[in-house]
Amino acid sequence: MFSGLYGTIINFRNALYEKGVFKSHSLGVPVISVGNITVGGTGKTPMVALVAGMLLEKGEKVGILTRGYGRENPKQRVLVSDGERILADAKNAGDEPFELARKLSGKAIIVADADRVSAGIWAREKFGITTFVLDDAFQHRKVRRNSDIVLIDATNPFGNGKTLPFGILREPLENLKRADSIVITRANLIEDVSNLTSRIRQYNQICPIHVSRNQISNVIELKDFQSIQVTKDKGQRTKDKVFAFCALGNPNNFYDQLRRENYNLISTQTFPDHHFYTQKDIAELARKAQAVGAEMLLTTAKDAVKLQGLEFEMPCSVVEIEMIFDEEFTI
Repeated sequence: MFSGLYGTIINFRNALYEKGVFKSHSLGVPVISVGNITVGGTGKTPMVALVAGMLLEKGEKVGILTRGYGRENPKQRVLVSDGERILADAKNAGDEPFELARKLSGKAIIVADADRVSAGIWAREKFGITTFVLDDAFQHRKVRRNSDIVLIDATNPFGNGKTLPFGILREPLENLKRADSIVITRANLIEDVSNLTSRIRQYNQICPIHVSRNQISNVIELKDFQSIQVTKDKGQRTKDKVFAFCALGNPNNFYDQLRRENYNLISTQTFPDHHFYTQKDIAELARKAQAVGAEMLLTTAKDAVKLQGLEFEMPCSVVEIEMIFDEEFTI
C-alpha cells in the first residue's frame, strides 16, 4: 500500500515537470546526468569520473555538481576542487565528492551543494565551465539536462520490484523511459545479463544499453593512497590472508569482486553507508582481523578517503576498481 502511494506521488511529480508546472532550469551549458532508479550503490562515482574524464579529454571545462551525502554540514556549499587543487577534506566535502576530486587529480571543478541550480549558475560564472556532470541526479529534475545516463546494478537491479519504503526503487520502473542511455554495472558478478536487458526493453525500447564489468585496477598501500602516490602492486597481495571492510551501499559486491579475483578473503566487516571511521573502529578491526589470522586489511577508495589521520596496527591497502565496457562507451 505505502509503496504504491509513494510511486503514485513520484509519478504525479514527474507529470508536473513534463507539463511545465514545475520548472527545470537551464545552467546555460550542456548538462549530463548520472543517476539510478534504486537506492544503494550502483557504481555512480566511477561512472561520473569516467564521463568527466572523457569530457576533459575533449577540452571541456568540466564542473561536477553533487549533493555530497554524509558530509558534516549538508546545507553549506563546499567547493571541493577548483580545477587545480583539492580544497576540502572528506568530512566537509562528503566521501564521494572527495573521491571524485582525487580520481580526477583536481582537474574538474567539483561543488557539493543540495541546491544544484544555484551552485551550477555560481560555478559557471566563476570558473567558465562549459559542461556539467550531475552526480546522482536522475530524480533531481530541477536542473535541465541534455542527457540522462541511468545505472542499473546487475546483481540486484530492481530488488522486489517495489518502490520505497518496501522496496529499493526510487520511482516506478516505467520511468526508465526518461533515460537516454542505460549502463548495466557489475555484469561480471552474474552469469548472464540477457534477461535484465529484455526487462529494461519493456520500459525503454530505444536508448542504448551498455554492459560494464568491474575490474581491480590497482591495490595501493594506504599511506601511498593518502599521499596520492602512484604505485602498482595489483596481484602482489592475492596470497595474503585478507580481512576486508567497507561502508558502501552494496558491500557484498566489493567482497564478491575480491573473491572472483582470487583474493584470500577470510572475513569481512561492514559499516553503514557513508560511515566516518574513528580510531576505535580501526582498533576493533585490527582485533577482529588478528583473531581470525588475517595478515592485512583491505578496503575501497571511497572508504580510504575517510581514514586520514588514523593509526593502523597492521598493514592496510586500498583497492581501486575501474569500469570496463564490453563495447566502446561514448557520450
